Amino acid sequence: MNKIQCEICKNLFPEEQLIRGHGISHEIEDLLRKDYPDWDDNHYICKNDFNIYRTKYIIALIEEEKGSIENLEKEVINSIKENELITFNTNITKEKLSFGERISDKVALFGGSWKFIIIFFSILVIWISINTLYSLRQPFDPYPFILLNLILSCLAAIQAPIIMMSQNRQAVKDRMRAENDYKINLKSEIEIRTLHEKVDHLLLDQWSKMMKIQEMQIEILEEIRNKIK
Repeated sequence: MNKIQCEICKNLFPEEQLIRGHGISHEIEDLLRKDYPDWDDNHYICKNDFNIYRTKYIIALIEEEKGSIENLEKEVINSIKENELITFNTNITKEKLSFGERISDKVALFGGSWKFIIIFFSILVIWISINTLYSLRQPFDPYPFILLNLILSCLAAIQAPIIMMSQNRQAVKDRMRAENDYKINLKSEIEIRTLHEKVDHLLLDQWSKMMKIQEMQIEILEEIRNKIK
């Protein structure tokens, strides 16, 4: 099997592991020419070196738009360089939750349901009815229902921080989802932009080849016409 030399690292590779110059976008070619002025469309570059220069181009794109590169952008760039997936499952499984976290989720779920509201008001109505409507000589909680107020205050004091724990964990989960969505959108935008540049470059290359073929056809027709004359 014939091997071809990579113009960048000077190593020999099979042709299927190389990319020819005319298959590279103009922007990446400009970066190559800065380091290798003799680069042209007939030269070859291995896929590893191509990924390095494509990464440089992506970094330049992000810096041009945002002015600086943050950790999220670095993760996206590395995923493109290594051809890896960047998505991850943000759903925290029950096995990873502690006992307290599971309790806080259940309390928050129950406290925000109609079932809790109905039970809560039913207990209030029964409590007040027992201590007011019935002619008890010694009601266990006479008006103004001090014991009931104490129980409700304790319930609110305990329930509020438990629900806040669940909400804080949900906020962290939402932030992870937002970061994941941002990285996916950024990677998609970069990949689409790079794909458009490749397509434009291929179209221009095909157009130039068609023009050359047309010129040759015209020359052949001229020769044939001159021979006929």
